[in-house]
Amino acid sequence: MTIKLNLFSHAFALAASLLSATAFAGSAHAQDAGLVVYNAQHESLGREWIEAFTKETGIKVTMRQGGDMQFANQIIQEGDASPADVFLTENSPAMTLVDGAGLFAPVEKDTLDQVPEQYRPADGMWTGIAARTTVFAYDKTKLSEDKLPKSLLDLADPAWKGRWGAAPAGADFQAIVAALLQLKGEDATKAWLKGLKDNATPYKGNSVAMKAVNAGEVEAAVIYHYYWFGDQAKTGENSKNVGMHYFKNQDPGAFVSVSGGGVLKSTQHMKEAQAFLKFITGKAGQAVLKDGTSYEYAVGKDAASNSKLTPLADLNAPNVEASTLDSKKVVELMTAAGLI
Repeated sequence: MTIKLNLFSHAFALAASLLSATAFAGSAHAQDAGLVVYNAQHESLGREWIEAFTKETGIKVTMRQGGDMQFANQIIQEGDASPADVFLTENSPAMTLVDGAGLFAPVEKDTLDQVPEQYRPADGMWTGIAARTTVFAYDKTKLSEDKLPKSLLDLADPAWKGRWGAAPAGADFQAIVAALLQLKGEDATKAWLKGLKDNATPYKGNSVAMKAVNAGEVEAAVIYHYYWFGDQAKTGENSKNVGMHYFKNQDPGAFVSVSGGGVLKSTQHMKEAQAFLKFITGKAGQAVLKDGTSYEYAVGKDAASNSKLTPLADLNAPNVEASTLDSKKVVELMTAAGLI
């Protein structure tokens, strides 16, 4: 009996030791990863922010790259078990989705105070970190300024059939539709989506749509502004024939989409996660937008954007409440229209 008990005790101790070692290894792995950021922003911009933050603070950050809605749905599925500490997006509907699931921690007041109210939700559960504006990229060899549409809504007219393109399957374009829905209502949005289906050529991404304009495949495309600026800063080979038309006049086509950042309430690194969000919305983080190659707008208070961009104040954008853009309804309407 004594021998059996000793053998049992030894086996139990060995199992406990192995379990402890496994737990320690898992803990060490989590520690090695530092902060985990689910980055749906452009990968280059995410890396610029992370490298600047780590250089200043010494805090290690692991970035996982994906899409707005991909990560939003993943976070909701993961719930409290999500390994993510911070979520960054290109557009606000994904932030609204996660916020609606109650998975964000409140953003610290010092961070919120760095961003004007129009670029963050009233509930303070996430904040704007950057912005981009909708533009009409057109073929300068085929269209003169007097022939450009006055409104985004004009593109549903049969006169534009076969003449323009867009990337309707992407989160970027769906954010534009969400703004249209908020501004003009469901009936007007349905009518415009029908016009989109009838008139526009679908492309896989904004850059592909811009290249199509440049190559003469279509006369114009609805995209975000920074694709043109980014190409111009390189060789300009995909935008040399392309001009940029800003709708302004508070038209739905002048929509400014806010990129968001939020801290997951399930994080085990709350202090560091909040510090990261404070950094990218602060002076140094917003300077990455001004001096880097993203050509996205800075949204921090008194933060300057790249000097090549048309100032945000001059865009005369419509007043859109970013935190209430309805991505679920947009997907429903676009699916019904046969666009996605």
